[in-house]
Amino acid sequence: MSEQPDAIGLRMTRQLPATPEEVFDAYTDAEKQRIWFSILDEEPGIVEIEVDLRVGGTQTAVWGPNAGTLFRETQTFLVIDRPHRLVTESTGSGPQGDMAMTTRTELTFEAHDRGTLVTVVQSGFPTVEIRDFFGQQVWVGAFDRIEAYLLRR
Repeated sequence: MSEQPDAIGLRMTRQLPATPEEVFDAYTDAEKQRIWFSILDEEPGIVEIEVDLRVGGTQTAVWGPNAGTLFRETQTFLVIDRPHRLVTESTGSGPQGDMAMTTRTELTFEAHDRGTLVTVVQSGFPTVEIRDFFGQQVWVGAFDRIEAYLLRR
């Protein structure tokens, strides 16, 4: 899939305190996601999740801060190179069916300084505001939760 020339994208990195295998598995395993997604919240974060981790397989998740504010996302796995690289195409929507969009995400997991440097490159955002929401809220929150999970296990 080629990126549209006008597609809006983001790139960010985060150092996590575990091996690339541990971080990759925490990110892709449904049971681990159920734990880390809710680890910093009083209410469960993931309502539903199903993962078929194979090229062409999908991950479907329904989550949110409460039962009235649920997001839905389906990712199709395009590239799986455990524990180095994961590429997905994601289609999702916000709680009222808003923010519907399809993006392409590439994550790389690189051993670095007794941990793993995770790099996220995500493209296809329809607006700068949605891109910024993902860069400042969605990915930061996910990394905070994964880090808390990795530190507590």
